[in-house]
Amino acid sequence: MDLNARVTQLFNDSIATKQAALKTLVPTIVAGGQLMAAALKQGYKIMSCGNGGSAADAQHFSAELLNRFERERVPLPGIALTTDTSTLTSISNDYHYDEVFAKQLRALGQPGDVLLAISTSGNSPNVVRAMQVAHEKGVHIVALTGRDGGKMAPLLQAPDVEIRVPAKVTARIQEVHLLALHCLCDLIDEQLFGARA
Repeated sequence: MDLNARVTQLFNDSIATKQAALKTLVPTIVAGGQLMAAALKQGYKIMSCGNGGSAADAQHFSAELLNRFERERVPLPGIALTTDTSTLTSISNDYHYDEVFAKQLRALGQPGDVLLAISTSGNSPNVVRAMQVAHEKGVHIVALTGRDGGKMAPLLQAPDVEIRVPAKVTARIQEVHLLALHCLCDLIDEQLFGARA
């Protein structure tokens, strides 16, 4: 096994996935950035959720809002629903793991807020459940998915946005999700704070 060739192939696969995504995702990333910026401009917040690597992405995005992305600016209201272990374990223990995000959203979500729902398959039951509660609460959704959009895609309604990566390999989908999240952060900053000096 040639390990150098293997790593080179992984780079090439990632590049090819990003090139395919570039052809289809620009309008949906822009729409997601516009939805998020409009909510923040009106004083609403963005909550994020996902499992595993998608949980890490949810936390990453929230940190970029609360701290900063690539420019100095005021903190923006973001909450990662993936971080409070006492809440996550109590909900899982007392109810079901499918409810870990939904119950938090029911308590914290307000009409006009945005839920960033992340799942590479689009089938994570707890993310799907959070989306259902988001609609009950009047919370808009930006969904990051892959493959065929899974069970999440049919749940979306105007003005929700789906950013669906045209790939089937989880790692490649996650790599594009991270790029899309950085694009969303940049679009938020650009719309709220204008061009950098």
